Amino acid sequence: MKLITVNEEKCIKCELCIKECPVYVLKMGEKGPEEIANTTCIACGHCVAICPNAAIDNKKTPLIQQVDTKDFPKLNAQQVEHFLRSRRSIRNYKDESVSREKLTKLIDIARLAPTAENSQGISFVVVENKQLIEKATEISIQMMENSPLRYLVEEDIRSYREDGVDSIFRGAPNLIITIADKDLRSARDNSVSYLTYLELYAPSLGLGSCWAGIFEFCAFIENSPMLKLFNIPEGKKITAAVMVGYPKYSYKRLVDRNPLDVTFLS
Repeated sequence: MKLITVNEEKCIKCELCIKECPVYVLKMGEKGPEEIANTTCIACGHCVAICPNAAIDNKKTPLIQQVDTKDFPKLNAQQVEHFLRSRRSIRNYKDESVSREKLTKLIDIARLAPTAENSQGISFVVVENKQLIEKATEISIQMMENSPLRYLVEEDIRSYREDGVDSIFRGAPNLIITIADKDLRSARDNSVSYLTYLELYAPSLGLGSCWAGIFEFCAFIENSPMLKLFNIPEGKKITAAVMVGYPKYSYKRLVDRNPLDVTFLS
C-alpha cells in the first residue's frame, strides 16, 4: 500500500522530508520524493510537518490533521524557564472532583509525547471513583507491610494506620494509570514520557499532580491485586500512575536544585 503522495506542482525538491525521515523511507526521484520499497514508516509525521509548501501527504499522518504553527506565539527563554520550574509535586489536594472534561484534556495532551521509535502503545485508566482509590490505598499499605522494603515506608504505614492519613495518594480525587501490552518493550519509558507531558500541562488547567510511587511498586508486582481492582484487561500491565487534583495550597517561589554538574568534551 502506497503511504506517501507528493503534489508535484507544490514540491520544490528541497529534500527536507528525505533528510528528516528517521527510518529512511524516502528517496529523491525525477518528479520529487518517492517511497523506498520494503521500508517501514513509523508514522512520526516528520515528512509532512517539515514540508515548507505542504506538498507531501502521508496516510499514517494525514496533512489535513496537522496544525499549522505559523500563527502560534513563541514563548521566550525566560517564559519557558519559569513555566518548567513552576511545576511542583502536589501532595495536598482540595476535596473537589476534577471534571471529566479537564481529565480528558490532560490525557489528550499526554498522548502527544515522544515515544521510543514512535511506538506509543499506551492507554489510560482514569479513576474517578474515590472508593476505588481508598481501596487501592489499603491494598498498597497491606502489601508494603508484608514487603522486605517495608523499612523504606515505615512512616507512611504509621501515618495511615494511626492517623488515618492517605499516605499513598495524598487525598487526591483522581488517579491516572497508564497501561500497555505486556510485551511492549518501551512501555515504561513511553509511559514516563506521557505522564511528564501531563504533569507539565496540568497547572495550565489549575491542577496539580504527583507520581504515585508506592502504588506503582505494588502494581508492578507479578499478579498484583491492583490489576483486578482496576479491571486491567488480560495481556495488559500497569506501567505508571500519577495522582491528580486541585492543589490545596499555592507556591510562592521557584525552588533551586543541586548545582549543575556537567562535563563538556570538545
